[in-house]
Amino acid sequence: MSRSNYDGVGIGREPDTVRRRELQRVILIIANAGTISERLIQALEREFPWVVVEQVEDVGSAFNVFSHPVSLILLDVALINEAEEKSTELLHAHPQSLTAVIEPHDQNLDASRIKVPESPLVRSVLPMNLRLDLWLSVIRLMLCGGEYLPPGLILQARKNGHSAALPSGNGGISPRPRSDEARFSELTARELQILEMVSRGLQNKLIAAEFRLSEHTVKIHLHNIITKLGAHNRTEAAARFRSLKERH
Repeated sequence: MSRSNYDGVGIGREPDTVRRRELQRVILIIANAGTISERLIQALEREFPWVVVEQVEDVGSAFNVFSHPVSLILLDVALINEAEEKSTELLHAHPQSLTAVIEPHDQNLDASRIKVPESPLVRSVLPMNLRLDLWLSVIRLMLCGGEYLPPGLILQARKNGHSAALPSGNGGISPRPRSDEARFSELTARELQILEMVSRGLQNKLIAAEFRLSEHTVKIHLHNIITKLGAHNRTEAAARFRSLKERH
């Protein structure tokens, strides 16, 4: 149900030459109608003209043959258990796909319900409360094979003593004091590099060029940094970083 001619979302088209280079792919939504709004589906197909969005309401229908290979499966959280029971069949039917569970607008997912490292199927979590540009950036990351967990989910897992929701290698981390030092220790090496450049006043475009990243990816990193630090914006995050460096 491609809507590549839709003009109401306000996201720029990719040039026809770029579109021709991309192979057509399917984003498969396994959820009740309306779980991902029509506006967001239109935004997806506008941002990624080479993507066709297909929707089914149950796991059994996910085994249908679609018009193109499935690259990304977005799964209703209520269907996790059934989907994981059929994970072998799903992975066989869609061997090129990554599966992400949809994080609803109206609730915080219990970290114990999403055991990503142990899951045979689910590799990422898609938050539904992000700004549109960040939300699309997370989708772009997953379409490229990247995995994403909301920082809030990771921190909640650590606070509650759940190791299962943490990325591989970070399991079993016990709750820690939430000092500035502790918050900064949550940042990855790449996030610290980006924050250092933000503290020097560099804008996203220059940061992206320095690390050979897209601006979309830089935005995701900044969103993660701000969330992990409990800051209100990039300016506050940068100020905390400078203060920490001065103390050390």
